[in-house]
Parts: sequence; structure tokens; C-alpha cells
Amino acid sequence: MSARALPDDVYHRLLALRTGLRRFQHWSEAQARAAGLTPAQHQLLLAVRGHEDPEGPRISDIADSLLLRHHSVVGLVDRAEAAGLLRRVRDAEDHRVVRLRLTPSGEERLAALSALHVEELRRLARQLPDLWEGLPDLPER
Repeated sequence: MSARALPDDVYHRLLALRTGLRRFQHWSEAQARAAGLTPAQHQLLLAVRGHEDPEGPRISDIADSLLLRHHSVVGLVDRAEAAGLLRRVRDAEDHRVVRLRLTPSGEERLAALSALHVEELRRLARQLPDLWEGLPDLPER
């Protein structure tokens, strides 16, 4: 099936998905603000907490996760640190490396927001199967 031969229903479903993603993002940003965080701070806290290294991520790791430039993350970290949400910690083995860790306040705020997000994602997930059922298979490119 060529791209030109896609049925109208596929476009309707793609629009529904993109609209749903935008609504979720808008909702998420509103929840962050209601918790006293900027959306960027919420994303930063999640990137720090969700990072796999138990020692904590480096700023370059966060830049990769958030798709931001290093200097933009430095500014975001500076503001979050000033707000008491996270702290910089020297790596135990290589003192040139700085790791990021959440403060108890940052942990608490992120946990509350994450619980809300999990609940909302569960609600949205119940709607997603309807979007994909019966979609035509497309040839490999």
C-alpha cells in the first residue's frame, strides 16, 4: 500500500493520537505548575530520578534525556538547586565528575506528580487500543 493510498481513517487516528499526546502534555504541565514547579523542573526531576545509574546522572546524561544543550541544563540545574529540589554531588571515584541527586523535597514533589501521571496514563491507555485496531499494514521502507 503506498502512502497515498492510506484511508481517511488512518489520518483520523493519527490526528487523535497527536491530539491526545498534546492534551496529555498540556495536562502534565498544568499539574507541574499546580505542584509549584515549572514543567521544565518536573522533567528535570524525572530525568534525575529515572536515570539508571544509582550514583545519579551527570549533566550530560540529563542533556541527552531532555534533548537540550549542556549549557541549558546547567541553567536549569542551577535554578532547581536554588529552589532546593536537587543537589550536585562529586563522584566518589572521579572528583571531576558531578552527579545530580534529588533532595527530599524534590523526591516528595516528584513522587506526588508521578502518582498523578501514572493514574492519567492508565486512563489514556484504555483508549489507545481503539486507535490501532484494524490499521492496515504498510510495506517496509
